[in-house]
Amino acid sequence: MSNTTVSGFNSEAEPPVRIEANSSWTAAGLAILSVRFIQGFIYWGGGTRRFIYAPSKLDAWGGHGWMANKFQTAMPGALLGLDKFVAFLLHHFWLLYPSVIIFSAAELFAGLFLMVGLFTRAAAAVSIGLSFVLMLLFGWQGATCIDEWTMAAANFGMGITLFLAGGSAYSIDNVRLRRNPGLAGKAWFRWTAGSLPLPLADLTYKKFALALFWIGVAFSVLTYNHYRGSVVTPFHGGPVSPSTHHWGLSQGTISADGKVTFHAYVNAGTPAEPSNMVEASLLDNTGKVVESWDSAALAKLPKSAIHNDFKYQKFHTGRFGIVGPVGAMATIELPASPGVMSLPTGKYVLNLVSINGHTWSLPLTLGD
Repeated sequence: MSNTTVSGFNSEAEPPVRIEANSSWTAAGLAILSVRFIQGFIYWGGGTRRFIYAPSKLDAWGGHGWMANKFQTAMPGALLGLDKFVAFLLHHFWLLYPSVIIFSAAELFAGLFLMVGLFTRAAAAVSIGLSFVLMLLFGWQGATCIDEWTMAAANFGMGITLFLAGGSAYSIDNVRLRRNPGLAGKAWFRWTAGSLPLPLADLTYKKFALALFWIGVAFSVLTYNHYRGSVVTPFHGGPVSPSTHHWGLSQGTISADGKVTFHAYVNAGTPAEPSNMVEASLLDNTGKVVESWDSAALAKLPKSAIHNDFKYQKFHTGRFGIVGPVGAMATIELPASPGVMSLPTGKYVLNLVSINGHTWSLPLTLGD
């Protein structure tokens, strides 16, 4: 244990109980008391919503709010390959369900421990990890501003602050120290709890704190610049729009009788509302419409015509055509239009039109 600490007392000259009462350290604990409680309440609220107040979020067998749907909506804009990780989980329920439970439990207990000041630094470290993941997964979402990023970035900074400062005021960690003064000499206690400064010399602590500061600054600024610019580039809507739906089309095939098959992925837009595709048409290389499917025809497609990749966010037919929530992927089959006997070989283009008037196109080839 060092002879000097960031709070200005000599850890060898002062007995452990006097350490807790050091005025500058207690003042710092009081200054961040509201930060500790609010940070804890945010995560505690997220955990209790799932375990207590809205259990449908953890009901994988019929709950309309099942968390897998939320995770799937994050896939289009997730960073660092997390979209592939989420897709893997969605295909493996035996990993997905425990992951959702563990994630929710981490929020619940980290939040509770921060509010009451129990293992304060350990709980703060968990909150940093949660914020980091949330920024990467959901940071792109928010129709008017990047709401998910803003909340997670604020929690990221709060978590770093709480890890460095602990919770020396009004905490169960303090009660534990008062009852067992010998904990002051335990490195594990000082690194996981919050009653005392970290067991580091002043210079080492300064370097450690500045390293965390620059990590927080770099991660927050770089992700914000990626999502919205406004740092070294002009403001932009992001590489993945959080407000305007987009369908990524691929793997298109066409048969001579006019049957069209394609893979669709709603890879942009707000998760609050699904996208509606109300018209489809097939054009030849001269731009002439050779087949078309209006909203009534699309709405009548049988379930067998839509093969969803995932069990959660699904493409399905609706009143006005085909409905696609954000994150949904599926292979869709459009039957041959009445009257089409045989299409000549050549180049074609499939056009899909949304209820908002957006058009998405996919080149197709019939024959060699």
